[in-house]
Amino acid sequence: MSGVMAGQDGAVDEEHARPAGVDDATVEALGKLSEALETIHRVRGHLYSAHQLVGGADLTLDRVVELLRAAGHDEVADRVAHELLGRNVLPGRWTFQIVEEFDDGYYATFQEIERYAREKLAGGRRHLYEAEMKQRRRTPGMPGHEATPEPARPGRRGRGA
Repeated sequence: MSGVMAGQDGAVDEEHARPAGVDDATVEALGKLSEALETIHRVRGHLYSAHQLVGGADLTLDRVVELLRAAGHDEVADRVAHELLGRNVLPGRWTFQIVEEFDDGYYATFQEIERYAREKLAGGRRHLYEAEMKQRRRTPGMPGHEATPEPARPGRRGRGA
């Protein structure tokens, strides 16, 4: 049972040990708050993807205008160039502004409140729910079910090296 210490309420290591006095409901609530934050991290990634995709599409419009003009379709080229090229995706905003507002507002607030809750309720410890679930689900002594990574020994390369 390498890495598991007695009295940790089933945690896999000291960093993820439930502090004294923290009940199951609190651990579950913090786990759900962490899960929600992870979803918001994914949303942020999707926003950055949208930012890059819209930017790439806008840059492609330069070639569209060029090809339309070469084909003698100046009226259509003018509409693309004047009405679509460089257009705001939301009133007054390009995607970089949307990403910045999201990062500085909702995203930053969500992260701060999740951190605050962990500090106030669990001594800042992260992933208590998951650590305890890992401990319940693993088979001690079975390869691939170790509680924690083995520390690199002198003369031996660490895992993933």
